[in-house]
Amino acid sequence: VVGIMDMKKFITFEGGECSGKTTVITELCKRLQEMNIEFISTREPGGIRIAEDIRKIILDINNTAMTRECEALLYAASRMQHLSERVIPAINNGTVVICDRFLDSSLAYQGYARGIGIEEVYDMNMFATSGMLPDLTLYILVSPSVGLSRKTHQKELDRLELQANNFHETVYQGYLKIAKMFPDRVVLIDGE
Repeated sequence: VVGIMDMKKFITFEGGECSGKTTVITELCKRLQEMNIEFISTREPGGIRIAEDIRKIILDINNTAMTRECEALLYAASRMQHLSERVIPAINNGTVVICDRFLDSSLAYQGYARGIGIEEVYDMNMFATSGMLPDLTLYILVSPSVGLSRKTHQKELDRLELQANNFHETVYQGYLKIAKMFPDRVVLIDGE
C-alpha cells in the first residue's frame, strides 16, 4: 500500500452493484490512517453538497422518465463540481484521494449499458473534468448475479439498482471492455 500511495494520489474504485467497493474502501482507509498517510475518502456522484443533490435526482425511483442523455450529463456535472470543490484541492495539498466510483462508471453505465457510446461519454467527461483521470482504478470484479444477490438484505433499492438483470450484465461487460481500453491504470480484482 505504501508504495502505491507514494506514486498515486487519485485512486478510484469501480464495480457493479454490491461488488464490495465500500467494504474495501473502508478497510483501505483504516490502513492508511494506521500508516499516517494523509487521505480523504469520497464518492460519486456525491462527496459535496451540490453533487449529493444531483445524486438524489439521478437515483430517485420516481425519475423513470429521465433520458439516458440527461442522466449522463447529470453525472458529468456532478463530477465537475466534485473535482473542483473537493478532489483537486486535496490532491494539490498532497492528500491521497480515495473515490468510490468516477469516470469509468459513466463509461460502463451510460456509455455502454445505456447505449450512448463509450467515446461520446468519455468526451463529455473530458470536458467536465478538464481531462483529469485517476492515477489508479481498482475494479472489483463481481458477476451481476452474485452482486445483486447480496442486495436482498440491504436498504431500499435506487433507480439504477432496480434495472433488469440484463442491464447489470451489460454494465459488467462494459467494465471489462473499459479495463481493456485502459490497462495502464485499471487493475482487475476478483471480488467474489
